[in-house]
Amino acid sequence: MSRPPTSPPATENPTAEVVVCGAGIAGIATAYQLAVHHGVAGVVVVDERPPLSLTSDKSTEAYRNWWPGPDDAMVRMMNRSIDLLEDLAADSDNRFLLNRRGYLFASGTPARAEQYRLTGELASAQGVGNLRVHAGSADGPPYVPHRRDGWHDQPDGADLIMDHSLLRRAFPYLTDGIAAVLHTRRCGWFSGQQLGMELLERARAAGALLLEGRVEDVIVTAGRVSGVRIARPGGTETVSTRHFVNAAGPFLRPVAAMIGVDLPVFSELHLKASFDDHLGVVPRDAPLLIWDDPQRLRWTEEEREVLSSDQNTRWLVDELPAGVHMRPEGRNHVLILWPYHTRPVAETFPLTIPQEFSEVCLRGMSTLVPGLSAYLDRVPKPWIDGGYYTKTRDNRPLAGALPVDGAFVHGALSGFGLMASCATAELVAALLTGSATPDYASAFGLERLHDPEYLARVDAWGDPGQL
Repeated sequence: MSRPPTSPPATENPTAEVVVCGAGIAGIATAYQLAVHHGVAGVVVVDERPPLSLTSDKSTEAYRNWWPGPDDAMVRMMNRSIDLLEDLAADSDNRFLLNRRGYLFASGTPARAEQYRLTGELASAQGVGNLRVHAGSADGPPYVPHRRDGWHDQPDGADLIMDHSLLRRAFPYLTDGIAAVLHTRRCGWFSGQQLGMELLERARAAGALLLEGRVEDVIVTAGRVSGVRIARPGGTETVSTRHFVNAAGPFLRPVAAMIGVDLPVFSELHLKASFDDHLGVVPRDAPLLIWDDPQRLRWTEEEREVLSSDQNTRWLVDELPAGVHMRPEGRNHVLILWPYHTRPVAETFPLTIPQEFSEVCLRGMSTLVPGLSAYLDRVPKPWIDGGYYTKTRDNRPLAGALPVDGAFVHGALSGFGLMASCATAELVAALLTGSATPDYASAFGLERLHDPEYLARVDAWGDPGQL
């Protein structure tokens, strides 16, 4: 796809109503909301890289309304974002290939079935949809299989399947060692690049400009944003503006520091591996598959001895966390991700890719899909990329005003930027224009992260909803 044209050279005294820093999905969605839905003239998006090229194009491109938490804020926000995604898909003839195949959480631990039931009942109460339990009873609810394409006329909520005959019929490629699966249904994936370009094209048609450059400073006069200094290919210029949106992705914190704000965010490196499934192990219509148990990788005794003898590889024989997941991609490929290596890191480019990542993911995923073991004797050449999940302590986004008049933040979207940004951009645009905001707005404001009582509750949450 060709790169969208940038705006023409600036005039001697350029002005803008809003300057958005960052042309990832957060910045583009913000420009779309401001220009298209609020009719704001003079929206300028600034980035030194092509749109969606730093982190937004490195994700699984999946979405879900299935979120844990002590309240329903994430569920309500994600439901709204999915509503907007579905509306846009309908209006664009599904240009970005939205499907609703679901997420399939699978466990080999019998006790997880009851945990899934309790989680599903809580999620249902928070607005995810009904929980349907399939335990082999003749009078149980029917199980509606997912469809490969589209999203219309598909169930929401979740299906808890403990009936092994049903599991074999619906998912014959999964291990016989499954005790239960939870098929969450208002979930699936889409083309993130196509979604971003649809939003960008609509924003540009409504007058928004994409400016090639790097934000070097945000000027604050008498406590209010008054301009943004931008380094451009032809030199540095200052754009006069009263509104600035920090949508800088992994650079959220240093950009906020330009106005004297220290954002409590950090980044983790997340990677994904893709390879050609030339043996056809993974059906092309499979949902997103997740092995929900910790595991130890299967090695030969000789391999285990060699790995154990080196402090740099000894961890490979230890227990690794739950969460390895996979989905089919295109005609023959599969994408596999496993956040077993997450810890806060500095954001550096280009990324350093651990050489063992793809094989570790393949071995981990073969626990759920045994047919993948056929690749272990000669691991296919992978394509590996990744990006930074910039996140908050509660793993919820920052979408709101900053403590400088005219400054806003849209970021800390962790691993859910593509799925959430329609709703979080809508929230930021409403705050910036003084429009009505949804009742979940306070759940994503900066103030919560300075509230000791709230942070104490966060520490007691347990599962932060990370995949």
